[in-house]
Amino acid sequence: MNKKIILASQSPRRKELLQGLGLSFIVISSSVDEEEAVLTLNPQSPEALVRMLSDIKVQDVAKHQHEGIIIGADTIVVLGNQILGKPKDEADARNMLKQLSGNTHLVISGVTIMDVVSQQKETFHVNTEVDFKTISESELAGYLRIANYMDKAGSYAVQEHGALFVTGIRGCFYNVVGLPIYQTGQTLKKFGIDILGNPELV
Repeated sequence: MNKKIILASQSPRRKELLQGLGLSFIVISSSVDEEEAVLTLNPQSPEALVRMLSDIKVQDVAKHQHEGIIIGADTIVVLGNQILGKPKDEADARNMLKQLSGNTHLVISGVTIMDVVSQQKETFHVNTEVDFKTISESELAGYLRIANYMDKAGSYAVQEHGALFVTGIRGCFYNVVGLPIYQTGQTLKKFGIDILGNPELV
């Protein structure tokens, strides 16, 4: 019997990545206020933060489900000791990109997968290093004029105009997009979803 799969995220990037695998799923966004959650969680590290956020998103969606495998994720950009979230406005995006310019930053995604019936749950995180070129003022102005950056951690998407700033990536590319595909696929196997081994599940 096919297992009901739920993506607990409204991110179009995560949806596209799962669709690219041919996986059959539905989207049910969590109602978690991320900014409020960050203030109350008191994580000890950026990795702990994304793990906690992915977990509470899954738990929030699970409260209203009787069955299914729920996938929740959260992605952040970290430069030094600073977490760069989604920009509040153009000025905030400009400031973020100036900080990233010429530097190497971390993209960290936390993922939680849970079986509603058995309550089996697994949470993991993946780190990817991303190198940025030194961004000129004219490039920055052009980017802010034409790019879609407001809903992106760090004010960029590696698969869109942000790619013009990336000089190197060490680690999982898809993690930078928003969902580490390899690790997600390996973890789904533990929940009986083997995309390549059981094509009837997709």
